[in-house]
Amino acid sequence: MFEYHGWVTIAATATGDDDAALLERLVERVGRSLRDVGMLDLVDLRWSAGLPMLHLGGLDKHGGAIGPQLLETFARVGELAPGSYGLLHVWDDQDAEHDNDFRVYRMARGQVSDHSDPHLSPVAPTVLDGYEL
Repeated sequence: MFEYHGWVTIAATATGDDDAALLERLVERVGRSLRDVGMLDLVDLRWSAGLPMLHLGGLDKHGGAIGPQLLETFARVGELAPGSYGLLHVWDDQDAEHDNDFRVYRMARGQVSDHSDPHLSPVAPTVLDGYEL
């Protein structure tokens, strides 16, 4: 099983006072880049309290095809809007190194880094009684 849940607050800069017209253009670019992503279950780009937010989520039987596209999509948002920040949680039970762990991809200032998740890992026994490796 491949499970993913993430969010990004889209920002042009890390100053917190982005030009409204620039931010609108960046959101349009992010929206265009998301149109080509057909494999993801939930892709929700909207404005909330004057700020653009992106939410991603879903499940897939096998993450082999969707995993790279998901991470590329997440990183692309940071490239387009370098002040963006957010988190993407991924569990891929077919990942030989992390089959019993959630991974967290952190976006800060548009840059993505990979981290272990201390809250839901190890998946068994934290959230599941067990499963076959």
